[in-house]
Amino acid sequence: MTTISGRRKEATAVVRMKKGKGNMVVNNKPLDEYFGRDVAKMIVKQPLALTKTIEQFDFDIKVKGGGSFGQAGAIRLAISKALVENNPDFRSDLKKAGLLTRDSRVKERKKVGLKKARKSPQFSKR
Repeated sequence: MTTISGRRKEATAVVRMKKGKGNMVVNNKPLDEYFGRDVAKMIVKQPLALTKTIEQFDFDIKVKGGGSFGQAGAIRLAISKALVENNPDFRSDLKKAGLLTRDSRVKERKKVGLKKARKSPQFSKR
């Protein structure tokens, strides 16, 4: 059994991978029930589809923080790392697809005198 963590934006995912039939449980719910949108499910399954191991492993996933797509990205990174740890031959394919790189883009901080990070208050001439 392999335990690996992945992060994206404010989301952190911890993935436990073991041999199995392809079951995915996210925060004690099936994957289809946890993520309502098909795109998020596709993001999570990307590394498995690329390595053709969809029905070889079971995953128990704990994820917190961020939104649904940030969480999906964190899970995708953790699954990719776990697959490489299990079989180093997958590394080149996953690296080429960009699935082993942590996406470091995060929300920019709000600045003083502005409404958001870059949005300024409406200008009034009079």
